[in-house]
Amino acid sequence: MSNNKILIVEDYGPLAETLEYQLKRTGYEVYRAGDGKEGVDQAKLYLPDLIVLDIDLPILNGVEVCKHLRADPKTRETLILMLSAMGEESDQVVGFAVGADDYVVKPVESYKVLLQRIKALLRRREPVLEDHDSVSHQNVTVDRRRFVVTIDELPLKLTKSEFRLLDTLIRQPGRAFGRSELVDAALGEDTVVLDRTIDVHVRALRKKMGGAADLIETVRGVGYRFKE
Repeated sequence: MSNNKILIVEDYGPLAETLEYQLKRTGYEVYRAGDGKEGVDQAKLYLPDLIVLDIDLPILNGVEVCKHLRADPKTRETLILMLSAMGEESDQVVGFAVGADDYVVKPVESYKVLLQRIKALLRRREPVLEDHDSVSHQNVTVDRRRFVVTIDELPLKLTKSEFRLLDTLIRQPGRAFGRSELVDAALGEDTVVLDRTIDVHVRALRKKMGGAADLIETVRGVGYRFKE
């Protein structure tokens, strides 16, 4: 049985109840909030390992909730899975940009798949350290141990997925990575997503990299590479 704590922030009662039932069945300790403000308050009170967060919420919407949580040192590293009926690519870009770790579009067609995504997120909660914890190339430095990225010695604020994506690319400059490889690297091997999800992450990462954005090159028909 799992000891992980999960907070459901969802104002639609039937969905919240079903999610709570499925999660408790799996062994998670589950809390619920029916609006954004309550969600922020409960997150700070219970310090869950993961939050299933709706976007269209009363009082504070999910984007604002995410911003609040990422700004608080107590909840900055909490995993957030956004669950929303807004499924356009632009909606996902916003979700990832404010710090979501995953984005699932309603309606939930398979709770089994959703539970696997939650399990995969929790499995990668702690970063895996290897022998070479820091790597630098083209004035970009990625430090795994401190979970810090700098460009020209200026720190860059990235989500966990963006960090893992950049870390994967920069460690093999010039190598073209397929989108499916990058899904495994950035989101986890057990994550069930479309390859286009990586395009969303790359777009958000490039935006944060500013003038260094062109260091991540698009390889047509394949995926992406870090400039050699």
